[in-house]
Amino acid sequence: MLNRADKLNALDMRMFEALGDAADQIASDRSVRAVVLRGDGDNFCTGIDLGVFGDPELDFSEALRTPVSPSPANVFQRAAYAWRELPIPVICAIQGVCFGGGLQIALGADIRYGSPDARLSIMEARWGIIPDMGLSATLRHLVAPDHVKALAWSARILSGAEAHAIGLLTDVVEDPIDASYTLARECAERSPDAIRGIKSLVNQAWQMTESDALALEARLQAGIIGGSNQIEAVRANLAKRQPDFKD
Repeated sequence: MLNRADKLNALDMRMFEALGDAADQIASDRSVRAVVLRGDGDNFCTGIDLGVFGDPELDFSEALRTPVSPSPANVFQRAAYAWRELPIPVICAIQGVCFGGGLQIALGADIRYGSPDARLSIMEARWGIIPDMGLSATLRHLVAPDHVKALAWSARILSGAEAHAIGLLTDVVEDPIDASYTLARECAERSPDAIRGIKSLVNQAWQMTESDALALEARLQAGIIGGSNQIEAVRANLAKRQPDFKD
């Protein structure tokens, strides 16, 4: 949870670092099967806290050029890109304001549910900068390049319905938090091997040649089929009982 409700969950340096650290902690715990990413209070995130620009102890040039190993992302990018790097589903619930860096964090998730009255914007140009928190990787298969340019140049604010129409949101729902937890529970009830395999397949294959994508499908399936969780899925379905999967 983004937890600065009094600041509309604006991103200061502590939050940038904490988001990456939280993803690392989740990645190290095999018992976690899905993540719901949300903001505290009535808003998701208003974007960067402008105080970051005036931080005398921050060397922007160094921070921007230094990846947080082993990730290719720097500390700002990892606040968003770390959720894409997680092997498990990440579902984002968007209410209220979702601007700039907040939207880029949401784009790092696998699924984005937004309320009808949510307000979303690629707002960085308003502050004289470019989107630099992984948008170039996370948005490329969601929204056509001409739409991205128009939205980023204008910093226009979209409603939930407008954002859904162009692909920024997976769906518009009255209660995005409830919808996010519902899907997270559904993911958690499936074989964790299958769920992780599906995320890996989609994240990688969409950027591959067809022959490489087919080879990836086969390789991932070979590592799953016949395993204990796959056998348990079959047995539970045949017996019409709840499966007991191992993490």
